[in-house]
Amino acid sequence: MNETVLAALLSDVAGGSLSVDAALTRLRSLPFETLEDVATLDHHRSLRTGFPEVIYCEGKTEDQVALIAERLAARSPRLLGTRATESQFRAAARLVSELAWNDQARCIWLDREPAEQLRQGVVVVCAGTSDLPVLEEASLTLRLMGHEPRRITDVGVAGLHRLLAHVPVLQEANVVVVIAGMEGALASVVAGLTQAPVIAVPTSVGYGASLGGIAALLAMLNGCASGMAVVNIDNGYGAAHMAALINEKIENGASASRNGSTPSGQEARSVTGL
Repeated sequence: MNETVLAALLSDVAGGSLSVDAALTRLRSLPFETLEDVATLDHHRSLRTGFPEVIYCEGKTEDQVALIAERLAARSPRLLGTRATESQFRAAARLVSELAWNDQARCIWLDREPAEQLRQGVVVVCAGTSDLPVLEEASLTLRLMGHEPRRITDVGVAGLHRLLAHVPVLQEANVVVVIAGMEGALASVVAGLTQAPVIAVPTSVGYGASLGGIAALLAMLNGCASGMAVVNIDNGYGAAHMAALINEKIENGASASRNGSTPSGQEARSVTGL
């Protein structure tokens, strides 16, 4: 359920093509839907936050993922499942025929209402090729949320000159997502090169002493560069969701300025705060 679907429902009632009782039946499961012994689905999330509930597939059975995907897809034009396996995708695709699979991102997804024009302003950077799965998860999330990321790949600090060639792009960005494993130094370097807020994503890439990404996480948390925040290890989705929210606020403010108006209320405070 999103604003478009809800508006259509109310229009149908007002126009007489849908009875009040039929509308009430649909609205009864608007806030949430309980799948006994499996999940309680938050169908109201898109109305509150602008994006539907995301399925975290790891730890779930194929049947559980399939059932959750079917019920979410019945109420929303968009769907995203992270940390999925191909077998989970195949099970879900038997119930949701339009479902797509991104092997590198390990995500299942659906977008029945793609944006006519994706917003610009988000730059996604990764240190090495081994970090690409996290970058793919972030990129897919951004596109589903209506943003087209500009990607910069394989620019780790072992060859710093590769990153310096992209400084103009970093300085033009509204928000930058930096994805790095090993010692995690790339995030601090990028944050020192741009005024844009930087969202750092440590990855589990690295040899034994990287401790599955803990070394990169601690390095990023202790980074000396200002304007940098850190999400959890391998959490490309979380970083991308945050980046999309920031970019949307900035772009809405810029659009209002171009149209000769000033954002009011909470939106104005959010844009100013950035």
